[in-house]
Amino acid sequence: MKKLVVLTGAGMSAESGISTFRDNNGLWNNHRVEDVATPEAWAANPALVNEFYNLRRKQLFEVEPNAGHLALVDLESDFDVQIITQNVDDLHERAGSSKVLHLHGELKKVRSCIDPKLVYELDGWELKLGDKCEKGSQLRPHIVWFGEAVPMIEPATKLTSESDILLVIGTSMVVYPAAGLVHYVRHEIPKYYIDPKAFAISGMRNLHVINEKAGTGVAKVARLLREMAEK
Repeated sequence: MKKLVVLTGAGMSAESGISTFRDNNGLWNNHRVEDVATPEAWAANPALVNEFYNLRRKQLFEVEPNAGHLALVDLESDFDVQIITQNVDDLHERAGSSKVLHLHGELKKVRSCIDPKLVYELDGWELKLGDKCEKGSQLRPHIVWFGEAVPMIEPATKLTSESDILLVIGTSMVVYPAAGLVHYVRHEIPKYYIDPKAFAISGMRNLHVINEKAGTGVAKVARLLREMAEK
């Protein structure tokens, strides 16, 4: 069974109703990213940062996986599908995808401020200032903020380098290190890039650009892949 590696970005979840800061003039809910998604922001105003993620988490409980998520689940019947997502939501898992690697953390989880190995599932959508880990430290969102290291980039790089087919969905290809993953794939394998603003990536061979949203774009690629597999 061929290994299909899928790299997903914010556009994957947009059809479920989850807004992205890049679609709102660099703002998330009228906040600059520097004010709500950096270690410096957390240190300066933890109440604001915490409220921001509480609201995002609350929204996540109100949305559902879309057709694009479900189409990726269907592909597991014909391919070894490994999803690498830049998204912090759990829509891939809720749709039924069995292998999901989160590059930038997970919104429904929190972790210790002094020991990043202490990660907990949050009960409900609200984290409160004063909620502490077993070592007595304040809990924070389990999110990789701008300026922080991306611990899962190495396993993601390994998965990408081993892929037989690469599918990129709903990402601007400008956020690093995630955007650099595409350069680890072998030249000869087929690559598909789905996004309304998708473009030809310099130096990338065998790349098929599909300027569509996730739902219709994934369905189209799924048909192409199955046709290829039947030949």
